[in-house]
Amino acid sequence: MGKDDRETLCRRIVETVGDAVVFADRDGIIRLWNKAAEGIFGYAEKEAIGQSLDLIIPERQRGMHWKGYRKTMLNGVTKYGSETLAVPAVTKDGERISIEFTINLLRDESGKVVGPVAVVRDVTARWIREKELRRRMAFLEAGQTTL
Repeated sequence: MGKDDRETLCRRIVETVGDAVVFADRDGIIRLWNKAAEGIFGYAEKEAIGQSLDLIIPERQRGMHWKGYRKTMLNGVTKYGSETLAVPAVTKDGERISIEFTINLLRDESGKVVGPVAVVRDVTARWIREKELRRRMAFLEAGQTTL
């Protein structure tokens, strides 16, 4: 398989995978945004590319996000390559959703971090179900007889 064939194959995989694939540069500017990202967050690729990750980060979480982001860009280490991170996000229409994702750091030929690539899944429906189950369990543990 030639280099062009491989690049075409990689592009097709990213575009057809069911999870969002988002790549941002060292400054947190979105450089890659696939169809699944459009479906989850509501922004078309042309709207997202060139924008800050703040586009999908709820305002309350931004300080903590950027602190961790800068640290990861400096030290080149993330534990979320194998561990899933669950956080709130925000869509184009302002709806808060729950997402889970892994992050892997893309590096250049010299080993310097170019930016993180995240594989993201919307888990809002599951989060709502689990929240309801926790509410019911607390209710039952409190000795209540009716919901």
